[in-house]
Amino acid sequence: MKIEKEINEITGFKNLELLATQVVEGFISGLHKSPFHGFSAEFAEHKIYNTGESTKHIDWKLFAKTDKLYTKRYEEETNLRCHLVMDNSSSMHYPKIREFNITSLNKIGFSALAAAAVMNLLKRQRDAVGMSIYSDEYEFYASEKGSERHHQMLLGKLNEAIVRPSKSKQTRTYSHLHLIAEKLKRRSLVFLFTDMFQSDMEEQKMFEALQHLKYNKHEVVLFHTYDKEKELKFDFSNRPKRFVDVETGEYVNLYADNIKHSYEEAVSRYFNELQLKCGQYGIKYVRADINEGFNKILTTYLVERSKFG
Repeated sequence: MKIEKEINEITGFKNLELLATQVVEGFISGLHKSPFHGFSAEFAEHKIYNTGESTKHIDWKLFAKTDKLYTKRYEEETNLRCHLVMDNSSSMHYPKIREFNITSLNKIGFSALAAAAVMNLLKRQRDAVGMSIYSDEYEFYASEKGSERHHQMLLGKLNEAIVRPSKSKQTRTYSHLHLIAEKLKRRSLVFLFTDMFQSDMEEQKMFEALQHLKYNKHEVVLFHTYDKEKELKFDFSNRPKRFVDVETGEYVNLYADNIKHSYEEAVSRYFNELQLKCGQYGIKYVRADINEGFNKILTTYLVERSKFG
């Protein structure tokens, strides 16, 4: 009953779709004169409507003037398939949050809102999106589609991941990435949101799995999701604290200041090694501090989309 009570107290996002739209609108307005200005699907020309074609893009205003049926053609037709992959292990639910909003996010909340914002852009471009969510098990998979019903279903799954936090669930990223590589039958842009908490052995297996995706001609972007203040700078008050591994339950009691310097050096070295290894494997590596906002994620999407061909 205690677990049920705790779950019920976590409200998730009140309106994830609206919040994602606000994030995207703010991002677009900030682009100004960048090369991506006006990136959304733009009208190119008219073509004569042929019987049997979809009536979705018929220009009815032109029909009223000419009494002839024409459809609108666009510069950007659906030509991108994007698969969003989200780590839902226990460590992704740090720090503990009760009610999520743009100024109150943990790693899973940040990843979910970032994914929803990318989905918003994909929707505007009429691109197809699929999704995988995993922890110690493969929790959810959906193939790439572009329909509104599909979009709403994915938003619901994102919010569900936030509202139902995993208890002591470790990550087996590599095993799920191999499954995803087998499931994706057509070349796709793969975005992976994970905090990269795993053992050295699992890390090597993970890069082998990422190579599996690359071998199948997919473009892979790793968004290394973390809380810079706590997980990189180790910014805690110097009082005796118990630090608990939420995935294994192991803990250590210590004063933060006693290990702050050596901890920060070790984690910075680990981050740099990850970036170097991603470069060696041809994987785009993006540091995603949950306190920095979403511009880096959305810009990465636009850059990768422009290169996708």
